[in-house]
Amino acid sequence: MVEEHWWNGDPTPRGRRDVYIRTDGRRWEVQAQIGGAQGRSEVLECATRSSASILADAWRAGAPGWRELRRSA
Repeated sequence: MVEEHWWNGDPTPRGRRDVYIRTDGRRWEVQAQIGGAQGRSEVLECATRSSASILADAWRAGAPGWRELRRSA
């Protein structure tokens, strides 16, 4: 399940970047995606929610315009 999702605000396929924090209730992972749904991505597992947040922050660092996308209930 996606816990958090950020988007860099660039709608073009070449410029779009997304960062996700996901969990299955026991394990945490962070996914960095380049180029939208058809682009490339890297997924790293994290031991805790805190370490997942640190990694997600690092992948977003230095780039302006990141927005958190809220899940709909």
